This record gives sequence, structure tokens and C-alpha cells, in this order.
Amino acid sequence: MTGPHEPENSTRRLPADGPAPSGGVLERDRSASGSAYEPVPAPARTGGRAGRFWSGRRVPAALAALIVLGGAGLLLYDIAAVRAGHPAMRWRRSVAGDLASRHLDDVWVLAGAALAAALGLWLLLLALTPGLRALLPMSRHHAGVRAGLDRTAAARVLRDRAVKVAGVQSARVKVSRRKAAVRALSHFRELDDVRADLDAVLGTAVSELGLARPPGLSVRVRRPAKKG
Repeated sequence: MTGPHEPENSTRRLPADGPAPSGGVLERDRSASGSAYEPVPAPARTGGRAGRFWSGRRVPAALAALIVLGGAGLLLYDIAAVRAGHPAMRWRRSVAGDLASRHLDDVWVLAGAALAAALGLWLLLLALTPGLRALLPMSRHHAGVRAGLDRTAAARVLRDRAVKVAGVQSARVKVSRRKAAVRALSHFRELDDVRADLDAVLGTAVSELGLARPPGLSVRVRRPAKKG
């Protein structure tokens, strides 16, 4: 049970860390709830910029190649057949006649154009974006070495650290590219004390993950729901 002045929910947000200068210190929140945090010296970066990993896009590329190859092959076969004196395929005569008789403001013409534009934009988006959102790039300390950390693995590390804090009954962690959200249940101790310990422990854990862009830390602590 909580006391008369004890809050049911206690939330604290820490700002996202930017990249530390060479040989510098990773700075984090130094307020009352994060006062126990000791900054960890950051090793000097000598391997260059750590960008995101690019996906090979093998499945979309294979599908697009197969569609283009099949359509081009069928069209070339029909053109060669016409040049050899054979009539054009029925589907091509039907499509040519249908397109010649329809106006540009026809519903089917507009729908086909919208579908083609949407597919083109989708392919451009795949070509211009890196993908692999579940893989977080790590700091580069050697020019020929690149490393990444899966977001699920990072969440498990932070969760293991969180449940070891005194007073934490259970914890859920969700890690994105910009934020690590921690939701903990505390069955004893003051909520502010538990949150302060979580801020300190998880702040150190985030810096020790070695990510090129450490995510901001959001910690929320509450009491378990009452039964019955």
C-alpha cells in the first residue's frame, strides 16, 4: 500500500545523449534523481562516422526484376511475331483498343495511373532509405570494423539491469533508435528512490552499450495493480 503522500506513478525523462567528443565524457542527467550517476569516459573514435546499415532489399528487387523481365520478354515475343507476319496477341489488341477508346479522365485510367505512381514511389522509398531499423549502429573505433546491436538485445540488457535494482518487481523495456522506454513495477521502497536508482543504473548501462547515438532514457515506476 502507498502512503498518503506517496505518488502512484513516478516518471522521469532523461534527454538523448549526443555523440561525445574524442576522449571526452558521456554527460547525463545530474538532477536529484540522477545524482548517483557517475559519467563513463568515452574512448576516442578513430574509425570514422558510424552510419546506419543499409538493407540489401533482395525480395523487392527480385520481384521488380521478375515483373520487368516477364513483361519485356512477352512484349518482345509479340513484336517479333508480328514482324514475322503473325497477328498480334489478343490481349495486346484488346489493351490497345481499350486505351484508344477511353478518355484520360476515365476512372480505370486514373486508377491505373495512381497504382503505377504508388508502386514507383514505393520503389524510390526503398532505394533511398537504409532500412534495417532493428539494428542500432555502434561506435567505430577502427576504420575497417563496423558493428551493430539488435534493439531486442539492447532491451534485454537494460531489462536485466533494471530487475536487479532493489525494489523492482518486474520491468518492461522497449528500445527504439531515439529512446529507451522503461516501465517498472515496484513492490516496496519509495517510488522516487527506486526511480533514482534506475536512472543511475540504466544511464550507465546505456553508455556501456557502445552505441554511436545512445537513445534517450525514459523511466516510469509505479505500484502493481491491486487484486480483488
